[in-house]
Amino acid sequence: MAARVLNVNVGVLGHIDSGKTALARALSTTGSTAAFDRAPQSRARGITLDLGFSCLRTALPPQLGPEPGELQLTLVDCPGHASLIRTIIGGAQIIDLMMLVIDVTKGMQTQSAECLVIGQIACQKMVVVLNKIDLLPEGKRQSAIEKMTKKMQKTLENTKFSGCPIVAVAAKPGGPEAPESENPQGISELIEVLKSQAYLPSRDPSGHFLMAVDHCFSIKGQGTVMTGTILSGSVSLGDNVEIPALKVTKKVKSMQMFHTPVTYAMQGDRVGVCVTQFDPKLLERGLICTPDSLHTIHAAIISVKKIQYFRGALQTKAKFHITVGHETVMGRVMFFSPAPANFNEEVQENVFDFEKDYLYQEQYLSKDSVSSEENKENDQAGEVQLPKQQWALLEFEKPVTCPKLCLVIGSKLDTDIHANTCRLAFHGVMLQGMEDKNYTETFLPKLKVYKQKHKEGQVERVMDDYSVIGRSLFKKETNIQIFVGLKVKLSTGEDGIIDGGFGQSGKFKIRLPGGLKPDTKMLLTAASKKKSKGGKGDVTKEDESSKNDSVQPVTISLIFKRYVFDTQKKMIQS
Repeated sequence: MAARVLNVNVGVLGHIDSGKTALARALSTTGSTAAFDRAPQSRARGITLDLGFSCLRTALPPQLGPEPGELQLTLVDCPGHASLIRTIIGGAQIIDLMMLVIDVTKGMQTQSAECLVIGQIACQKMVVVLNKIDLLPEGKRQSAIEKMTKKMQKTLENTKFSGCPIVAVAAKPGGPEAPESENPQGISELIEVLKSQAYLPSRDPSGHFLMAVDHCFSIKGQGTVMTGTILSGSVSLGDNVEIPALKVTKKVKSMQMFHTPVTYAMQGDRVGVCVTQFDPKLLERGLICTPDSLHTIHAAIISVKKIQYFRGALQTKAKFHITVGHETVMGRVMFFSPAPANFNEEVQENVFDFEKDYLYQEQYLSKDSVSSEENKENDQAGEVQLPKQQWALLEFEKPVTCPKLCLVIGSKLDTDIHANTCRLAFHGVMLQGMEDKNYTETFLPKLKVYKQKHKEGQVERVMDDYSVIGRSLFKKETNIQIFVGLKVKLSTGEDGIIDGGFGQSGKFKIRLPGGLKPDTKMLLTAASKKKSKGGKGDVTKEDESSKNDSVQPVTISLIFKRYVFDTQKKMIQS
């Protein structure tokens, strides 16, 4: 029986030129087809343009089980170039353990911070690697390393990686041009730390097969090989797999893991799958899966959390780059929250309830966003009340193919890449995808997101003990008929019902089933007497007198809600 091999995916992330590729090369023993900047554009530009993979095999550490075996650390070298952040986001979803590579002479840089954010969203454990220690003058080297270590510990204090190991190395002493005879420093210590941090990631071979393909190439006489990492399920020789973006199904002819033929692979494994009669140019990267298991969607509902380092508000109707699985597309967002009465209710994870009512938000509610109107009223103490959970409706500019419950990241990748600012804005989990192209008609009406409307007018005069005439609630051209039957409240406390229009100028009649209070009647009679003194028909005088009037006008307030996606635009009162 072959010794057990446990695969753990280690992401190598960091700012451009922090030495990630050199570190992966120093660590690894077996390079895969994608490793070490093999792509001609990568070599020409001297930077990593795509995810590179290689692996390191070592004895299984004791914490991972008594029986002997090998630990395979698959190193995923993520590009550090700012415009390639979408590739990193794609890569981060398959990473169990992250190495954040920091140039010890520079410390945290813009992209190191973005990589840290992605790590917090997508990863459980991290090791910080301070690279290029050979560039520090020997006499001051130790103190410089200690200083940077303290600085990094401070940076990580408020993240989930607080207290994580920090290791100092020189992956390629003397830089890229130095002769190969120069031995890397600190690598064996780093391998020991990686082994100590390795854990049994939860792997599940059941469920639909889904693999993130990051390279596709042909081998003469064999067929086309798609290499990638299995995100869920498992695959065996002879299985049919679908390339959903192209609606093509192919049979698995052979499989390899780091140059070793295999007949079976499962979630978390890095594997090359060979199929025949498929042009590799059609799929540079993307997803392959069990036939008919993925859906292509035009819009989605996601749970959403703002990324704390993103500066500025998240506005409804704004456009963001949305990364879903391995795809990044432009999308427009609409934020919504529970109804204010349910702000503190515990929400079931990864489930969206279409039976509930939700409140439309002009922007994502956070401590730094201006407290909304409800909060101003509820909240005299100044403590802003925030909902436990918020959601967003995403509408994509072009359809995306993805699994259910996948990670979603929203970013502003068009921000100037040299600006020292985090471009990642929010993250969440896809709860519901909309596959129908006409989702605005077929699906959105089920989504009960409402806007709260509040209109105010004034009582013009009394008709009798049970009715008054109101004004200033509607425009002259408003069809008052659609408001008939809605409840209103007077500032003096009486409840009324809109009975119909009155004349042509937007005035209306209100019926008061409980009658007018005597005090209100006196107030209104006094006000109308003062008005009539101002001279009949003399509008300017009437306006002047009402401005200087010491008698407070009686106001009428009309409160209702309207569902955003209700085609009939009905007004609803509780």
